[in-house]
Amino acid sequence: MRLVAVGRLRAGPEAELFARYNARLRPRLAVTELPDGHGAAAEIRRREGEALLTAVPAGAWLVALDSEAAPITSEALAARLEAWLSGGRAVTFVVGGAEGLARPVLDRADCGISLGKLTWPHMLVRVLLAEQLYRAQSILAGHPYHRAGRP
Repeated sequence: MRLVAVGRLRAGPEAELFARYNARLRPRLAVTELPDGHGAAAEIRRREGEALLTAVPAGAWLVALDSEAAPITSEALAARLEAWLSGGRAVTFVVGGAEGLARPVLDRADCGISLGKLTWPHMLVRVLLAEQLYRAQSILAGHPYHRAGRP
């Protein structure tokens, strides 16, 4: 699995938490970081979008983390992850920068998922994604980490 993200995750609590969850993943997320864009919002989105698409491996199953996508449950993510990984294509998640994802990235995506309607700093999105992927793998393995049915 691969994560292509705009921005550099600097040393600190977010990086430590991401590393903790990523170390639990099988396979781990290989991370490609792209520089933040500068200038007008539309131009930033365009440049970052081009960079994201260039970094996505050819033929990869592309999952866009997009606040406008339909939110899904952890159980639904587990089912999708199982299907994606068994489909024979590399799975790549993309996280945009502060201006969001460009339309060509969303159009190229095979799937979009939302972590909810709240606005998250893109550095925390990495942590949330890694945790949810670990949770999905735990669900698939029958591990009690998820604690299904508890409030």
